[in-house]
Amino acid sequence: MKKFLAFLLTLCMVMSLVACGSKDTEQTPDNAETPDAPEEQTISGPLVICSSATDLDLEAIQVGFNELYPDVEIEFVTCSAGEGIARVQAEGGNPTIDVFYSGLNQADGDKYADVFEPYVSVHDSEMPEQYRSNNGFYNYDHLSSTVLCVNTDLEKELGIEINGYADLMNPALNGKIVFSDPTSSSAAWNNLSNIFAVYGNDSDEAWDVIEGLLANGMVVAGSSSACFKNVQAGEYVVGLTYEDGASTLLKNGAENIKMVYPSEGSSAFAFAAAIVKGAPHMDAAKAMIDYLQSAEGQSFRANYVGTVRFTNEDVVVENSYLPDSSSIKWVNRDIDWLIANKSAMLEKWTALYNQYNG
Repeated sequence: MKKFLAFLLTLCMVMSLVACGSKDTEQTPDNAETPDAPEEQTISGPLVICSSATDLDLEAIQVGFNELYPDVEIEFVTCSAGEGIARVQAEGGNPTIDVFYSGLNQADGDKYADVFEPYVSVHDSEMPEQYRSNNGFYNYDHLSSTVLCVNTDLEKELGIEINGYADLMNPALNGKIVFSDPTSSSAAWNNLSNIFAVYGNDSDEAWDVIEGLLANGMVVAGSSSACFKNVQAGEYVVGLTYEDGASTLLKNGAENIKMVYPSEGSSAFAFAAAIVKGAPHMDAAKAMIDYLQSAEGQSFRANYVGTVRFTNEDVVVENSYLPDSSSIKWVNRDIDWLIANKSAMLEKWTALYNQYNG
């Protein structure tokens, strides 16, 4: 009897071990791979962006980015491109800014390599060849096309019609044309670059147009926004500006201005975002750069703003205040030439400007 009980006890122990082994095998079979837990990148904290973009552009960036990263607190420092670069350079190895957005264009080349972090967006290959990073730290996300912003009420009062550069030589516009400073304003350099694209790089014809504008009393304002805001306010008849700024006024209901794409031709720079070298919030900065170049991010911004053309080929736009590209006479820019000759052209501009305003 004792032997039988011992046998039963042993049998129960064996069955128990088999059952436990079977249970473990069901949880993790020998022939199955244990899946890795999904890695969710949590980005939080502050992100400081320095920009010369319009308030609506910045609002679109903040709203769209925070839908993906709600725990990132974005702070914008708004100023001209020149002022922003000066601040970044002054802060040197102790930066307070993470990302520099807008104001950086294709013709800068490697000029600011010492202040920006080498980083190319994961979406760079989705851009057309001409809009891919050409220096390893600029990430081109939007285009800025040159336009003339014209006050239609004042144009009518003067009895003139402004269709292009030739019309700006009209003496009736003396002192009534506004521009910004190309030595500090990316929008102004954009417009000078368009004149070179239309009339020839550093050609006599191009400089004749620029000198003609100065001889006709063209006012150089301290801010690029003056070239559309002050035109709407009636301080000037026409401003040499960019389509985002002017079309934003139209979107907001302005009825006394129009955008004129010069009949001689219009062109655009691709503008970029870059990470400041040693940015204090590097993870958030990289996430922002990737977002700015993504088709998802650009589509959101394109429809939110409706006044900007973007670089990603997969952007879907359903709400735009811009004319169709097919209605504009486009001319091409020689980006490599502009990179190599920007400093010389700005020196030439400064000498000519001082000649008329010395």
